[in-house]
Order: sequence, then structure tokens, then C-alpha cells
Amino acid sequence: MTRRADLLPGTLDVLVLKAVSLGPLHGYGVLLRIEQMTQGALLVKQGALYPALYRLEQQGLLDTEWGVSDNNRRAKFYTLTAAGRGRLKDGTASWNRLAEAMAIALRAQSSEI
Repeated sequence: MTRRADLLPGTLDVLVLKAVSLGPLHGYGVLLRIEQMTQGALLVKQGALYPALYRLEQQGLLDTEWGVSDNNRRAKFYTLTAAGRGRLKDGTASWNRLAEAMAIALRAQSSEI
């Protein structure tokens, strides 16, 4: 994808959970993973990401452990908890239903209404 899109409300949490579900990541790694997963269509700003990581951790959806990043710096690494896996499953289903409903609505023709 070459065009960038804006994040819709509620999107960031699901994207973060999905990114972390693919393997432990530090904060900046989450940014990069989301960019990779969306083929550059979505870029998350650090000012939005770190409050989301904190919020998800406080909700018990992410576990954290201190480690060393690729550039040899101390970093907090995030992993998904069982509750996080459940929220990701529910969030994915919800977004898929919404996307399907939007696609149906946008294909509607006046003769069908």
C-alpha cells in the first residue's frame, strides 16, 4: 500500500495487541511492526503509542520485562497476556464485522434501497 490512512478511534489498541502477539517487542519495535504489518499505510506516533502501551499494561493485557534492545539499550519489552489474547480476538472480530458492514453499505445502489 502506498497511501497512508489515519487511525480510527479504537484502532490503536487492536494494532498494538496484534503487533505484540507476533512476538515480544519494545516500544519502538511496536511502531515498526505496525508499519510493517500495514505495509506503511499506518504510522503511529510515539506520543500516541506510549500512553496506549501503558494503558494496555494497566488493564492487564500486556506483560512487561526489562531487557536490552538491538542497539544495546535498556528497554521494556511487551508480551501478550491471556486477557490480551482474548481482547485481541474480540477486537479482531469486531473490526472485521465493522469492515464488512462498511463494505456492504458502500456497495449499495439506489435500486437496492
